[in-house]
Amino acid sequence: MNTDVKADLELDITRETCPMTFVRTRLALERLSPGQTLLVHLCGAEPLRNVPASAREQGHAVLSVETDAAGVSHLLIGRGPG
Repeated sequence: MNTDVKADLELDITRETCPMTFVRTRLALERLSPGQTLLVHLCGAEPLRNVPASAREQGHAVLSVETDAAGVSHLLIGRGPG
């Protein structure tokens, strides 16, 4: 994970399953102002596929996605204007 990136808020949903993964992500994004960033830590193929797609559908920007050696994905989302 790029250690230079400092997110405005972090969310660990590594123990959550769909659809709660995006519900928790959406609630966290709602706490941010437009332009702020959320760093989401998640596990599994389904959340990795669904959370970024749902974030884009809601008008947010997926800025980066990286998966570490332990299989944890780190998703940086920029809060959209809406």
